[in-house]
Amino acid sequence: MLELANSFNEYVEESEIVDFSNTHIKSLSEKMQLDSSDSIDIIRRTFEYVRDRISHSADINSLVVTSKASEVLQEREGTCYAKSHLMAALLRANNIPCGFCYQRVINHDQKAPQLILHGLNAVYVDAVEKWIRIDASGLKSAMYSEFTLDREKLSFNVREKLGEEDIFIVFSKPDSNVIEKLTQHNLVSELFSDLPKVLAKM
Repeated sequence: MLELANSFNEYVEESEIVDFSNTHIKSLSEKMQLDSSDSIDIIRRTFEYVRDRISHSADINSLVVTSKASEVLQEREGTCYAKSHLMAALLRANNIPCGFCYQRVINHDQKAPQLILHGLNAVYVDAVEKWIRIDASGLKSAMYSEFTLDREKLSFNVREKLGEEDIFIVFSKPDSNVIEKLTQHNLVSELFSDLPKVLAKM
């Protein structure tokens, strides 16, 4: 079961990273609302947009490191962490509570496999009165994730025997270790060799 790290109203707040007052984010979130029949439809459309229309940096051999939600939308690319920032901004712009979750999974570097943080979201679905984790990272080498109400379908199935870990906490802000790594590196190649491994908030 998911545990909230913060008070409920903090999951709709704006921040420097979740900058949903940005003109382009506001415009896109308004379109999502207009095209949707209800809040569940808004969540589904937003999830599929971020998953399918925003490229994962690893899939396109990207150079640029994005972090703020507006940067991710402008560049149309980002890591799992960055894409989760955009997801939160678009949903919060429509007053849908959304937070940040993490897993510790083994990366795909065959030469030096190690546990790293993987970023995703949790959204509060008012119609069913519960938080549901969603993963719009869209990384092609991972599983194909979906938004469903009855069961999670995330990019990674955690393998506890290998030391991987599900962190069942929903944070209202991205972890500071994650933000530090995103702002510390200008090139994606540098970031991928120095990905965050643990949460600052744990």
